[in-house]
Parts: sequence; structure tokens; C-alpha cells
Amino acid sequence: MILRLWRGWTTAAAADAYEDLIRGTIFPGILARRIDGLERIELFRRALSQEVEFMTLMRFESWEAVKVFAGSDYEVSVVPPAARKILARFDERATHYESGVDSWASTCAPAAAQRPSFRPPDGSPAGSTGLGRGSPRPRREPDPPG
Repeated sequence: MILRLWRGWTTAAAADAYEDLIRGTIFPGILARRIDGLERIELFRRALSQEVEFMTLMRFESWEAVKVFAGSDYEVSVVPPAARKILARFDERATHYESGVDSWASTCAPAAAQRPSFRPPDGSPAGSTGLGRGSPRPRREPDPPG
């Protein structure tokens, strides 16, 4: 599994508008592409003293799936023009991580199943929207043994 991490920052005044854009337009647009190998997309929000940080996590089955989403230069951020108008700044390049422990995650399946899922307008399954406004806070999973 490949994890794609990207961050962007807004002013406090623009944060709700940005989250609405993500939830209402950007995530549904990504999911509408039906990228084979895109397993999950999540949005996290953190209020800072002068701004609000947003972090997007995307989980892919393979590097090929990442490249279908982002293109051959897959580290370049994918930031639509509407998002660029709201963001004060953002990571120009996404960071990618390869999973090293798949078997431990399967032991946490009951906790993971309780997380809210984002569903596009057609109702097809998709990933979680994370800790956004109006979503219950998922329980913290225990640290793996060792």
C-alpha cells in the first residue's frame, strides 16, 4: 500500500469554505474518476494560532494507481484552481510512504469499521473523510505491540 500525504493552509476565515469545497466538489470529483487502486481518501483539519492546516491522506494499492491519479511526475501536488484561490499556501509536492505492516492493521478491523465513510452522490463506497466538521472523532487505535 502507498500512502500519499499532502497539506494545505487557509486563513481561519476561509477554512470552512475550503472544507466545503473539498467535501462537495474535490473529493467527489476524484472518486468520480473511479481510479483502480485508490482505496481511501481522508481529510484532516487542525486549527493553528494564525491559520488552519488541512492534511489529505490517500491510500493506493500500487505506484501505478498513484500515477493514474497524479500523472507521471506523481510527487507534484494536484491542486485544482478553485482550491488555489482559497488556500494561503500548500505543499508543492506530496509525500509518499510505502506500508511496512499490513497484517497488524487487519487486527484492528472492528475499530476501523466504525469510522464514517465518504460516499459520492451515486452512493458507491469510498474512503473516509476523516475528522472534518460534523464527523464523529474516530477512536484512537492502540499502538502495535513491540
